[in-house]
Amino acid sequence: MKKGQVRILVIGCMLVVLLIGFYYYLSNRTSEDKAEEAVTLTQTQQVLLKNLDMNYPPSPKEVVKCFCEITQCFYNEENTDEQINQLAMQIQKLYDDELIANQTEEEYLRNLISDIANMKKNELVISSYSTSASTDVEFFDQDGYEWARLYCNFGIRQGTKLLNTNERFLLRKDADGHWKIYGWELVED
Repeated sequence: MKKGQVRILVIGCMLVVLLIGFYYYLSNRTSEDKAEEAVTLTQTQQVLLKNLDMNYPPSPKEVVKCFCEITQCFYNEENTDEQINQLAMQIQKLYDDELIANQTEEEYLRNLISDIANMKKNELVISSYSTSASTDVEFFDQDGYEWARLYCNFGIRQGTKLLNTNERFLLRKDADGHWKIYGWELVED
């Protein structure tokens, strides 16, 4: 064989090896991607993975959005008792100390479980929520505290019927600079 033919043969073998290696890489990569895609988290699991101690919502609007996400988990998901307890502890991180002090942890959980059962019995689902625009949040100072007031509209579905409720949230800034939910009330039209 001539020198040129040997080079072509060697280069051809190298290309074949590279193509086989590339095919092997692609076939293994797609099977790993499919395995990753197969693992999907429920909304409850996603909410519970949030670390509110390290990544607390920075604004009143974001605090209310986080509250709404957790509320949807309470009423829309099929949760275990343990998940309900974990969600309850998660949502209480958003509450002002005075709001938490209004009832014991046992009373809070008992009332929460009763509310969840009542919503499920009446086949009510929180289908959507929308908070006030950031520019519509009312900030004010009173009694030595910084306060914020904003609104949130909940879309609640019962079967094929859609109901809307509007809630007014009051938040107070704590000593750490975090906005905490002081309370909320249903706003009549």
